This record gives sequence, structure tokens and C-alpha cells, in this order.
Amino acid sequence: MSAGGINTAAGASAPAASPEPVLTVSGLTISVRGEDGGRDVVSGLSFTLARGETLCIAGESGSGKSMTSLAVMGLLPQPAAYVSAGSIMLGDLDLARLGEDGMRRIRGNRVAMIFQEPMTSLNPVLSIGRQLVEAIETHTSLSRAEAREKAIEALRAVRISEAETRMKQFPHELSGGMRQRVMIAMALALNPDVLIADEPTTALDVTVQGEVLELLRDLQRSRGTSIILITHDMGVVAEMGDRVIVMRNGAMVEEAPVAQIFEAPRTDYTGALLAAVPRIGGGAGRQESRPTTSAEPIAAVSDLRVQFDLRGGLLGRVQRRVHAVEGVSFAIRPNETLALVGESGCGKSTTAKALAGLVPYSGSINVGGRDLAGLDKHARKTVRRDVQMVFQDPFASLDPRMRVGDLVAEPLLIHKIATKRECRDRVAALFERVGLPVDAMERYPHEFSGGQRQRICIARALALQPKLVIADESVSALDVSVQARVLELLRELQQEFGMAYLFISHDMAVVENISDRVAVMYLGQIVEMGTRDQVFSNPAHPYTRRLIEAVPTPDPSRRRTHFARMDGEIPSPTRAVGDEPQRVTLKDIGGGHLVAA
Repeated sequence: MSAGGINTAAGASAPAASPEPVLTVSGLTISVRGEDGGRDVVSGLSFTLARGETLCIAGESGSGKSMTSLAVMGLLPQPAAYVSAGSIMLGDLDLARLGEDGMRRIRGNRVAMIFQEPMTSLNPVLSIGRQLVEAIETHTSLSRAEAREKAIEALRAVRISEAETRMKQFPHELSGGMRQRVMIAMALALNPDVLIADEPTTALDVTVQGEVLELLRDLQRSRGTSIILITHDMGVVAEMGDRVIVMRNGAMVEEAPVAQIFEAPRTDYTGALLAAVPRIGGGAGRQESRPTTSAEPIAAVSDLRVQFDLRGGLLGRVQRRVHAVEGVSFAIRPNETLALVGESGCGKSTTAKALAGLVPYSGSINVGGRDLAGLDKHARKTVRRDVQMVFQDPFASLDPRMRVGDLVAEPLLIHKIATKRECRDRVAALFERVGLPVDAMERYPHEFSGGQRQRICIARALALQPKLVIADESVSALDVSVQARVLELLRELQQEFGMAYLFISHDMAVVENISDRVAVMYLGQIVEMGTRDQVFSNPAHPYTRRLIEAVPTPDPSRRRTHFARMDGEIPSPTRAVGDEPQRVTLKDIGGGHLVAA
């Protein structure tokens, strides 16, 4: 493993920019039609993009960042949204006036885009390989065999293990991080002149994020590609940007070189965005809850194993087995936050699902003094009241056909602990507690922002007054300012109700700011566990050090020339039947700080 190098010159990694811009946006105004007439969602935006330059567009949800990128790609949801004024010049072509037939020839060859949500970008009924090969064949003259080889190379470039096997899989068979890697591979394989990356690393682990950013840099160096990077992660902006545009409510509020934005922001809004960024070391002064060892754990997990059989052949026999979780043990006490961290596929979400009773497992899970094994349906339902989950994507967690007040009230009715009349009063109190107006109960999920939807999910989780809340990547897709407010809300609720949290995340900066204890997972096993200060001040396992070193630093003067990495591919947790993985042994190196020998 090697640590990422530091480059003290913020823009040193960027090639010399061509005086002739590859893309010129002038006076761009995007309007949307509504029942009360049209309104502008982007107003008079102008900027240029030089060859080989990385332009970062930053801002909160609803600021117009993504609408700008969709306009450049000719993908605005017409006729509801349209370019009402301005031009988008790619060389001598005005993309705003080109039309769909012309844009089909441009997309992929000259302009490509990586979208934020891979599951909605990939066709669920086509294999990963077919979609990659189809994209390459559409925009190149390669044969089917050559396109297949190029697709496999692209998957390997984004560190997807067993690339040939993955080609046969479908999107639902991959984790969220894996799906985003496929989308990035698809865009990189086409070697575009302009690459628009719309939140490309939001759902990725910090280590994979670093490797993806390095891939984008390599593409820039070898092809002179210009990049528009849309992100709310100011650490990524500091690592990648040459120039930065800050947007708010559809308008540009500030534009400057990246160093100037971070050192001397000209507007209060930019300063507030930077202040909300979680930083490694930012949680060092926060007092840990430090529950007494005599307190009975709310949840205790012992020797947890979760395996999934892979069947094949004419008879559908088990041919291979995925060892998703292998021998995991931990305990969570009242008023404590245990963070479970690791890369995609390490088993952290599977561990959470087992704890919530959502996947079959072996081993022991004890919640509130009751072992989940052997419970009948009624007893299991009672125990589940004590364990609630807040998922990564709040929009996918909420039924779009139901009013949010009914969604929050639903658990109360299912468990028959309140009448419909009582439910309304309880839900109103919950909405006020999570910072939402009571009249919002009558609205539908699509009428809220991402941060507001996550607050609704938190209110729904609190409805049953659980003892343990599992937050599975619950803030990873939120803007930094919204993320900071949601994290503060979680802390306040914990202090008020004495709940325990199992906080699952790949963002080590967020983990360091909210956790009391940290468990690091690798290939289905815990390789290090201790208090927050033990793990972050003295990371003893190489994998833990790698995770911490990979966190982007929101400081352009400390930009890395390369990112921390581990040699070779991460091994696959999939094994032949009967081939058992080697168990790690945790050793106490002092004060309860456990590290794999």
C-alpha cells in the first residue's frame, strides 16, 4: 500500500489549457412549464470550458447544476423543460439548436455523461455486458469481439473483479457502488472530448472514489478531455477542479480558480458550503457517549454468517457460494453509535439486513435480551419494533402514491399501537421533531427535497420508538449542508430518546464526526474495531489506514498527485462450495482496540 502523494500547487496536475475553448455556454436560460405558466430554473448562465480543463459546478440540490448538464447533452425532459434562451457551442455547433438526430451523433463520440443514479440509467432486463458492448458498437467501428474485449478492459479499469463473469450479470445483481462503476466504465470506454460527470462518486467508497478520480485524470492526460464535474462534495472539488462555479437557485453566485474559492470565497453562501464539509479531525473534540460496560447491550451479534448460493447448470445445483458475512461479532449499548465502515461488497449492509431480520443467517443475534433465532411470527414482529432502518435513497423508500403523513403513521397501524385519530397527533409531533411543518403531512414524496425526504424517513423510523436505528448510508447522497443538518438531527434525537445507532457508511469523514465506536469490515469480516479516537488516531490495520488516506481533503493546496491504493484487485467473496474463507483473529492491542492479527 502506498500513501497518496501531495502536490502543493493546486492546479499543477492540469495540462496547459488551449486558448480556444472546446465548449462555450452563453446566456443559458432553462425554463419549465407548469400549471401557473413557465418559470426559469437556470437563468443567464455563461461559462467556457478549455481543452484539458476540469470545471467543477457546485451547489445544493435544486441549484440548477444537473439541468445545465442535461441541456448540454440535449436530454432535457421536453416539452416540460426547454432551453428558452442562450447558446451551447461545441466548436461551431450550437447544441441548443441541433435537434435530436444531430445529438445522437454527438453523444458518446464527442460528449459523454456519467449520471448520478446508476440503477435508473441501466436497463434492468439486459446484462451488463450487452449494455457495454452495445454502447461501444454504437459509437465505434469495432467488431462484436473487439467491442467485448474493450468492455472487459473498461470494467477492469474501474476495479471490478471477475470482469468476464460480471459481463453476464444484470444490474440488480450488483451493489450500488458496482453499478456506478459500470456506468463510469461505459463512459470512459468511448474516450469523449467532453465528459460531464454528474455526482459520479456520490455512491462510491472513498478508495474507489479516489481510483475513479485518478482514472478521470488519466483520461485527461492521454486524450486532452475536458471535464465538467458536478458535485456537492467539496473535497472532490479541491482534488479535481481547475475552476469552480458555485450555483444557487439557478444562477451563478461565484466563479473563480479553485484555490481562490477555498482560500477567500467572495460570497457568504460559498463560505457556508465550505463550513459544512465534514473533515477528518473534525470529530476529535466531540465527547464520546462511552456507555458503561455494565449496561446491557441493545443488540449483540455473535459469529454472524450470511451466505448466498449461486446455482447453475441444467439441474440448478449450487456451484459457488458468496460468503457475504463471515464470523462477525459486536455489541451496541444504549445511547451509543457504532459505525460499520468498508468498501462496497464488504458485507456491512448485509450485516444490517441480518440484524433487521431481512436475510437468513447463522450465528446469534440478540435484540433487547431476546435471541431472534427460533421466534415465531408474532414474537419476531414484536422484536422488529425495536429495530428500524433508514435507507440510503429516501425517494425509493417512500411509496409515491401515499401522503407522507400516512407513510409515517403506517408502522403505528401495522403494530396496532394507536388508532387513526391518535396516529395523526403522533405523526404531527414527529414532523415537528424532525423539523418539518405539520401541514406537510398532506403532501406526497415528490413534493419534497432529498433532505426533507430523509427527514420523513427518520420520522417514520422513530414512530415505533425503537431501541436501535440502523442508518444505512443515510446521508451519502445529500448535499453537504443538508448532510450536516441531518447528522445534527440524529445526534439530538439520540440524546433525547437514548437510542443506539448502527451507522453504516463509506465516508470516513462523516463516520469520524458521528461515531462513538468504529468497526472496519473487509471481505465479510471485521479487521479492526475500537473507539473513534483509537481507530482514527492510531489506525493499526493497513486496510483502515488505506480508507482514511483515501478521504479527499477539502484543501486544494494538499491535492494528491496519486491516491492511496492496495496492489491488485480486491479478492472476490465468491468461492467454490466447500472452500471456506480463512477466519481472522482479533487481538486486543490495548484499551479494547481490536485488530486482525
